[in-house]
Amino acid sequence: MDWLSRGRSFADDTGGLSSGIHDVGALIRPVTGDEAVHAARRIVMRRAIPTTLAPAFVFAPTVALAHAGHGDTSALLSGFTHPLTGIDHVLAMVAVGVLAAQFGGRALWLVPLSFISIMAIGGVLGMAGILIPFAEVGVALSVVVLGLTIAFPFRLQSLVAVALAGLFALFHGQVHGAEIPAAASGLYYTAGFIGATALLHLTGIGLGLFALETKTLGNRVVQAGGGGTALFGAAILIGVL
Repeated sequence: MDWLSRGRSFADDTGGLSSGIHDVGALIRPVTGDEAVHAARRIVMRRAIPTTLAPAFVFAPTVALAHAGHGDTSALLSGFTHPLTGIDHVLAMVAVGVLAAQFGGRALWLVPLSFISIMAIGGVLGMAGILIPFAEVGVALSVVVLGLTIAFPFRLQSLVAVALAGLFALFHGQVHGAEIPAAASGLYYTAGFIGATALLHLTGIGLGLFALETKTLGNRVVQAGGGGTALFGAAILIGVL
């Protein structure tokens, strides 16, 4: 009887252990694809923005100001305000940031970096008096195309987006450079409009990532904004604005 009682006790203990394992297993479930994507986007939202364009925005004007005299400071501020005082520049540069966020991955920094780099080249050409034909038309066209790309997300390769941003950046840089104030330092003027451009890109990235985070509603708002941007660019092209 003693051995029989022990056997029953062991069976009861084993059954309880199995039940416990089953309960723990019920609490553990595989993560679905949507949950994984959502978690990844939340991580990108927290980490990507400070590590992409923030250094360019913060350090370009700051480093320039560290050794700038009165005339250089004036050139820096002139360069910084130039993109901000043209609504076509503002819309296009914010759109570049939104587009980068929509593509995600390496495009999050490659697209804005392409724009800033080629824009600087266009700025040097403009300051040197080397004119690019129809630069103003190219600026307006960039507003249309970038707006449409946001409003109707096309299945483009990220390298196509990088090339597209670089192409339009050349026109924007040309316009910036050609309108440099007389006697202004080209270096400080360029640092100024690069800083402002980085700020606008950063704003667009934030809007794009926020739209992804809020899913349907955010995406619709951003797409509507892209459509409005395209309409504004079209109005510039046909001479209404």
